[in-house]
Amino acid sequence: MSSDRPVVLVIDDEPSLRSAVAKALVDCDVIDAADLAAGLAAATDRYPDLILLDQQLPDGEGIAAVPRFKAIDPDLPVILLTGHGSGDLASDAFKGGISDYLEKPFKLDRLRLTVKTQLDKLALGRQVARLAGKREGRSQLVARDPGSKKVMAMIARVAAVPATTVLIQGESGVGKELVARAIHERSARAEHPFVAINCAALSEHLLEAELFGYEKGAFTGADSKGKAGLFEAADGGTVFLDEVGEMPLALQTKLLRALQERRYRRVGGLTDVAVDVRVVAATNRDLRAEVAAGRFRQDLYFRLKVVGLQVPALRERREDILPLAEHLLKRLGPELGRPAVALAADARAALLAYAWPGNVRELSNAIERAVITTDGTEIRAADLVLEDESLVGIAVGTQPAGIPGTAPAAPVAATPAAPAAPALPPGAIVLLPGERNLARIEAQIVKAALAEAGGQKSRAAEMLGINRTTLYSKLKDIGAE
Repeated sequence: MSSDRPVVLVIDDEPSLRSAVAKALVDCDVIDAADLAAGLAAATDRYPDLILLDQQLPDGEGIAAVPRFKAIDPDLPVILLTGHGSGDLASDAFKGGISDYLEKPFKLDRLRLTVKTQLDKLALGRQVARLAGKREGRSQLVARDPGSKKVMAMIARVAAVPATTVLIQGESGVGKELVARAIHERSARAEHPFVAINCAALSEHLLEAELFGYEKGAFTGADSKGKAGLFEAADGGTVFLDEVGEMPLALQTKLLRALQERRYRRVGGLTDVAVDVRVVAATNRDLRAEVAAGRFRQDLYFRLKVVGLQVPALRERREDILPLAEHLLKRLGPELGRPAVALAADARAALLAYAWPGNVRELSNAIERAVITTDGTEIRAADLVLEDESLVGIAVGTQPAGIPGTAPAAPVAATPAAPAAPALPPGAIVLLPGERNLARIEAQIVKAALAEAGGQKSRAAEMLGINRTTLYSKLKDIGAE
């Protein structure tokens, strides 16, 4: 199935009707179900873009089930299929959340027009929201793969409850901050600030001062007037705590109190500051393992994970790869003065064959680099340079270690393919003949340490003999933070 085609779910107990709808909607991927139970299972599994729902089904009435489908995705258009002469029933059902209705028997041209109208409305609503400066995060989240659609639906459900704390988990580079922004921009807090901070980028005392502020004279070098913290700056809005797994234990205690009581004290303060914020936290660590190791408070873990949201790695949502690449190209092409550049067929094949250990961030970097370096109006596979030094511990042409079931990277660079080599141990680096650029070599070493440390920045910093702040700065410089 094409990943660019909308998915339509038909729920009707008449096989002939389901077959006729599938044949009529040639521009859509049509899936079907014969009753409500199967329809709900299909909607949960595939997250369709539109539902055609019969009113009379063997296990219940369609109208009564509309809220259950809306709970899966609040923006999901539902078209009710009613018996002849039941227009009054369908009209009343608009109050229950249906988008339109069709009376049986209906003409296929009417079906096609009704479905197209609802899909166009859905797309237009998202475009208008983006142009109005709202829900920008949602418009930037490309979701063609069923796994991504589940994330999108959860975003909508969480956004409808504006005080719930959320823990977003996923590998580095999957777009956890975009998910956090999408939650904020779809919620009742959208008109208030979204404030983000990386908990790994600052020392414990600086992080506490940034989060909660400080009173005048609280410490050497403190502003003579004191300073409000990010929690105060985000009052009414959302605080995004990235890399929350890196937060020191002592500061975790203060964060827990702020979450439980919605108040805290500034550094050096004697009185409490009340604040109304939603906290969204993110981490690429396994926080359960961190709790077991005594590095993360169990009570804070449970308090943060009121709602847990797992963002799948790009290699786990392969239907998103090409739509994401096209989306990035449409944005980056004009920004870089190359609006006419397109992806050639071999580039598309290479993108699909690659395992993307750096996830969406790596894809964005690859597209940006290709737009800059390509000589023509087409990006070829060789322009993507997918096997360069950013792939730590992977020999040219070999499958990435630790990513079972993924295809090996296509030989897309101009460099001749290397002869078969033995598997490299985790954390190993590959220096190509003639490579003497210290910055590139350092980037490999930094990434190798991070890989060997299993993504734990504190451990990687210890291995490198630097502090976390310096490591974070180096990762940011090389686009791997």
